[in-house]
Amino acid sequence: MTAGGPTAETPDLGDLMHAAFRRLRHRWSHQLAPFDLTPYQFRALQAVAGGAHGHGPDGHGACADHRRCQEAGRHVEEGLRLKDIADRLRIAPRSATEVIDQLEAKGLVERRPDPADRRATRISLSEAGVGLREEVREARRREAGDYFSVLSQPDQAELARLLTELARAQE
Repeated sequence: MTAGGPTAETPDLGDLMHAAFRRLRHRWSHQLAPFDLTPYQFRALQAVAGGAHGHGPDGHGACADHRRCQEAGRHVEEGLRLKDIADRLRIAPRSATEVIDQLEAKGLVERRPDPADRRATRISLSEAGVGLREEVREARRREAGDYFSVLSQPDQAELARLLTELARAQE
């Protein structure tokens, strides 16, 4: 491989990553259908689940548990503003409003007045949203496990290490 890219003997890593991820995304899209969710709605559900206390959809970050943050005396605001959701999803606020409206109609999120700003509302997961999110995440883990089962455990660990390294380098 040359410094600038692939040669006739080596594949283009970007193309390979794109093809592999496209197939996984396709499987995940089909897997969401029984839950009556689109990939876009699930991403929004994940963003809302991250909350306003500094952790992402998988519970990583400064405060991995909302209740524990409160018990530790940290100020924790309930839910996110629409602007924060739009920022997390890297979409326009109007698009965030549309997807949150869809999730609210399904009973998966709730809007509450923002105690710090009477003009604003905060969005948080409803009980149904918390439960459905966990069901979908478990189904996704199973689907990903099946997808990656063609790789040996050491190869899966190496792939995870490499992808983590790439993600960190791009932050």
